[in-house]
Amino acid sequence: MDIRTEFTDLLGEIEDEMRVVLGERDGHARPLYEMLAYHLGIDKREGPRGKRIRPLLGLLVYQALTDDYRTALPGAAAVELGHNFSLVHDDIEDGDLERRHRPTLWAIWGIPLAINAGDALFALSRLALYRLLEGEEKVSADRVLSLMRIYDETCLALCEGQFLDISFERRTDISLAEYHEMIGKKTAALLGASAQAGAILATDDQETIDAFQRFGYDMGLAFQMADDVKGTFWSAEESGKASAGDVRKRKKTLPVVWAFENATDEDQERLRRIYAPRIRATDGAFAPDVDPLLGDAKVAEVIAILERSGARTYAEGEARRCRDRALATVAALPIASERRAELASLIETSIAV
Repeated sequence: MDIRTEFTDLLGEIEDEMRVVLGERDGHARPLYEMLAYHLGIDKREGPRGKRIRPLLGLLVYQALTDDYRTALPGAAAVELGHNFSLVHDDIEDGDLERRHRPTLWAIWGIPLAINAGDALFALSRLALYRLLEGEEKVSADRVLSLMRIYDETCLALCEGQFLDISFERRTDISLAEYHEMIGKKTAALLGASAQAGAILATDDQETIDAFQRFGYDMGLAFQMADDVKGTFWSAEESGKASAGDVRKRKKTLPVVWAFENATDEDQERLRRIYAPRIRATDGAFAPDVDPLLGDAKVAEVIAILERSGARTYAEGEARRCRDRALATVAALPIASERRAELASLIETSIAV
């Protein structure tokens, strides 16, 4: 079942909370907030948007511990706004012209305004957290301060992960350990923090908080590994994205990094030649027009090398291992069985391997 179908009501309330945060700003700079609504997919009620896994995770955790979710809505909105600030900047850094089948912000409004819009999303995500201090069921200042520390530490981890990801563009000697560190910071850290935040809002029991953080982190690892498999091996019909899109862009995904270390010597050498750092580096070292996408022939050659090396089997196995570890943590959580079922469903519908 699709995430948006299963959790429609919760997702709608998260988006309404984001609309409130954006709607509080007015004046001659109002078009900035219209840009942000466009990027977030909330400019239209039925517009294209992401899965909202991160804020949904936080709400489900809070609900699992309290039987409610409304108090945590500002925190959920903050997580999604913060995630999207990184996506706006990612699109610029990666040169991506489309996101969710629509032109990216920088493709429409240019790089300077898009950078500014990303910065605005970061500031708004912080301001959204202050809304936890308001209303009838306001959260204590100490809890909000704890959330802000986690939020800032996670944002720094995202920046470190993005640094590693960008630095990989000019290298073909990336180790599996480096890859795991990169996805741990770029993807898993925010999912872990989302679950951790929901728990912090609901309980003072540190063991429970830590368990939720571990589950979210493992879910994030599995999510990224499964996405790497999808972007490498799945057809366009299966993934909803360009077939072998990650290979065409020469992205250093888990299957590729595995093959760099485990393919035959001949295949390793060929793979490194194809992925050689003549590609566009987003650190300004090269002009932005020297990295044409791989053509069909080279894509087929790369896929064949990956299949021969066992890279697909390895990547799928790693994704399942992390997914199953997250599911095992959920199964042991001190929450009602129906709440465990909701969290398990989120994992299983998010991670297809």
